[in-house]
Amino acid sequence: MIIEGKNAVLEALKNNVTINKLSVQNNLSDNMSNQIIKMAKDKGIRIDFVAKSVLDKKTKNKHQGFVCDTTDYSYCEVEDILALASSKGEDAFIVILDGIEDPHNFGAIIRTCECAGVHGIIIPEHRACAVNDTVVKTSAGATANMLIARVGNINSTIEILKKQGVWVYCLETGGKEMTSANLKGSIAVVVGSEGKGVSRLTKELCDDTVTIKLKGKVNSLNASVATAVVVYEIVRQRG
Repeated sequence: MIIEGKNAVLEALKNNVTINKLSVQNNLSDNMSNQIIKMAKDKGIRIDFVAKSVLDKKTKNKHQGFVCDTTDYSYCEVEDILALASSKGEDAFIVILDGIEDPHNFGAIIRTCECAGVHGIIIPEHRACAVNDTVVKTSAGATANMLIARVGNINSTIEILKKQGVWVYCLETGGKEMTSANLKGSIAVVVGSEGKGVSRLTKELCDDTVTIKLKGKVNSLNASVATAVVVYEIVRQRG
């Protein structure tokens, strides 16, 4: 997998992501560039200094002079997410994505969740975006700090979480306005896909449905924005 951009590469280095090779644009001398180069050298990572045109050919996004080749993203188990919450002495805080397909939305969601202290994200193996180069770039490197579990069946996973004492909310229209819902305690929020929302069977499995109050003529928010709104409402209620 390719990771590009200063923030993403720096986070990969800080979190000991396995980097096979780091390609750096010639003649970069700003503080952040020097920090990245020194850290890579200290870790014994191979560094190739190349022309900007070489990096332009390797990537589709703005690389900012840094591109590294890494091993594929390492997903965790759902149990690892619950264990992390337990080790911190905190109620579980989980986001479940039911079919998010846009890598930019996925990356933005990961960034928001990492900033908000979400313990982990759960995604399905099929018909959904996996962690790829664009996701890592859009997350500004937050993928290196976020546990992400990829499961075969979202509904079965919800049932397992409920048995573990996790209250599962569906984020959809027609539910309880989120500011009046009790979002404390161990909680998971299911966010649906960009076009279809949360699937019917998944919604039926959830303990309750919460809704974001909208005042405009457009009746829905972008998936990453909606996730950010509900996640920070949970943060607000937890204090």
